[in-house]
Amino acid sequence: MTPVLVLYYSRTGSTAAMAQAIARGIEQVPEAEAIIRTVPPVSTHCESIADSVPEAGAPYATLADLDHCAALALGSPTRFGNMAAPLKYFLDQTGSTWLNGKLINKPAAVFTSTSSLHGGQESTLLSMMLPLLHHGMILLGIPYSAPELLTTHSGGTPYGASHFHGDDNTRKLNETERALCQTLGQRLAETALKLQQ
Repeated sequence: MTPVLVLYYSRTGSTAAMAQAIARGIEQVPEAEAIIRTVPPVSTHCESIADSVPEAGAPYATLADLDHCAALALGSPTRFGNMAAPLKYFLDQTGSTWLNGKLINKPAAVFTSTSSLHGGQESTLLSMMLPLLHHGMILLGIPYSAPELLTTHSGGTPYGASHFHGDDNTRKLNETERALCQTLGQRLAETALKLQQ
């Protein structure tokens, strides 16, 4: 099986729901396997005494997860038009991965969720692309052949999947957003398999 890593940070569960939808898209591709991982919050408590395994949800990512994946989907909620600090903190620790060229020529995609409709979805997606470019990864977006890009009234961009969850976090993934997540996951897995041939 070809491992496709879905790596994300989620505080309220919206980005985690997107990760699950992307994983479903990955799993639609024969011979592809979704590996879902998260990162811990950034805090003095977490770094000094918190458990290394979360009580619930996806396991915490390690650098070995990055080293061994065939492709990467990277997700974060928006924080002032940028990726959240916990995901950036994890990426800042990938120097050895970069030095060893472990991610060069592997496909990657990005996804995000926001509390407001124009809350920086595209700038957040672009901010997550920057370290992936430094790692030499091949960036994938969502092509306009996905009809949902032309009909969406909430999340969804050619830069990657996105979701508008509302300021009270009550808006769940709608059909359009879910379809775009699955399209992105499927495209990522198919590209990883093609690049391995």
